[in-house]
Amino acid sequence: MPHKIPESVLVVIHTSAMEVLLIERADRPGFWQSVTGSLDAHDEPLLQTATRELFEETGIVADGQHIRLHDWQLSNVYEIYPVWRHRYAPGVTHNTEHVFSVCVPREIPIVLSPREHTQYAWLPWLEAADRCFSSSNAEAVLQLPKILQRASA
Repeated sequence: MPHKIPESVLVVIHTSAMEVLLIERADRPGFWQSVTGSLDAHDEPLLQTATRELFEETGIVADGQHIRLHDWQLSNVYEIYPVWRHRYAPGVTHNTEHVFSVCVPREIPIVLSPREHTQYAWLPWLEAADRCFSSSNAEAVLQLPKILQRASA
């Protein structure tokens, strides 16, 4: 299997009432997160990566009209957890993560990829931030009210 590209997206899925969808990793029970995923190719556009990962992990289709991804123009560089470093080329220790969000109706059907995730939960945004195992994911959820306020201004 080829090495993962150390550049990824994080997609915070939320409702207009600020409920956040978190999904539990199949390979690490108790590790809750938003949608994440690496680029498939170095030249893959970030929006395409976010759209693909959103669909692969939840079944949600960002069609650009009714369901639109919002690029926060924010990137985080973080150290890759040692347990997952074997997926990357030797010597790769850091990943650059680009943050997106998407507002969806609460009743939207969620179809998890059982290979990747075991269950999902809709949580109030503060509770969701507390449950995220990744600090960059938790920080993105905590920034959600500010991002939404800026977008509506």
